[in-house]
Amino acid sequence: MLKFTTSTIGKTIRKSIAPVVVALSFTAPASAADGVLAEILETGTLKVGTTGDWDPMTMKNPATNKYKGYDIDVVTELAKDLEVELELVPTDWKTLVSGVTAGKYHMTGSASISPGRAKAAGYTDSYFALNTVPLTLATNADRFTDWEDMNKEDVTVAATLGTTQEQQVKNFFPNAKHKIIEAPARDFQEVLAGRADAHITSNVEAFKLVAKYPQMMVVPVKEGRARTPIAMLVPQGDQVWINYLNTWIKLKTERGFFNQLAVKWQLSN
Repeated sequence: MLKFTTSTIGKTIRKSIAPVVVALSFTAPASAADGVLAEILETGTLKVGTTGDWDPMTMKNPATNKYKGYDIDVVTELAKDLEVELELVPTDWKTLVSGVTAGKYHMTGSASISPGRAKAAGYTDSYFALNTVPLTLATNADRFTDWEDMNKEDVTVAATLGTTQEQQVKNFFPNAKHKIIEAPARDFQEVLAGRADAHITSNVEAFKLVAKYPQMMVVPVKEGRARTPIAMLVPQGDQVWINYLNTWIKLKTERGFFNQLAVKWQLSN
């Protein structure tokens, strides 16, 4: 018959659990200190993905490769408050989400909140909202006066690949032809060139386009559609980074920062 003393039992237990402890130390989930915020503070750089083609939110000057716009002012202020350098990473609409999930940048500038994007990436709290409106050439003033005028088989409506308008154009105009344009080309260029009869975009961009291209007009629809909040896209699982940004947004909202920018960039909300 085998006999075990307290001492031998203790040694046996310690030997049994030691490999388990070692294994757990290698499989334990990363701590909050390993997240995006810690990386930004450690490297001293905030990386932001931006398309550079959404007036007045983000606009890139091809001659200088410099950016300006509402979004650029927002992330410049964020980097300043983080006390780090800002690095703007060029991206386009179809890769906006994948750039976040692949770690190419820590966040994006403004993006419309959609269930599709939320499947893969996280969002901050919203700080602005948009409506969708249609645009056409001014010569079509008598042809298009409301949404249903464009929902016809002989009408071609354009949208840009990867934007929320890509799906909206199919929902709003099921009877029309759809022309989906891939960046760096834009949907409004198809209207200007006569290859599409109309396109849809945010009310914010719409009035900037009309000011820039007098031959275009906003279709005088009774009301805009698909009112959508906008926010920053961020890594989905990094709650520490999301919490920091939400705190920052709330503080800046209370201090009037976003209202001041809306006035500066003449945003129609």
